[in-house]
Amino acid sequence: MSDQIYWILQVAVHPGKLEDFKSVANELIAKTQLEAGTLGYEWNLSEDETVCHIYERYKDAAALLAHVQSFGAFAKRFMEACHPTHFYVYGTPTDAVEEALADLHPIYFTPLGGFSR
Repeated sequence: MSDQIYWILQVAVHPGKLEDFKSVANELIAKTQLEAGTLGYEWNLSEDETVCHIYERYKDAAALLAHVQSFGAFAKRFMEACHPTHFYVYGTPTDAVEEALADLHPIYFTPLGGFSR
């Protein structure tokens, strides 16, 4: 197993806020692409553009915490455009990671087995 931590965050886009949501998403994607410890970062909208799944993968807890810190500059705009409905976290997060994510009430899944290529 690895030190990688990843998640899927499902959000509901607020009515009338789709363009605001897309704007903050594009800014976050551009900013996050510069983070060396972010291994995967993908946003996917439902067909009716009311729900988005956000997949994020970090090389370790330090990389995840660095992202959470940089997200702070976008948090207000993000939360004005959507609200989390489901949050699933995979891997073996540290206490610091669990504390940083606590307000989003994630459900944690611990590794059972498998591999990534």
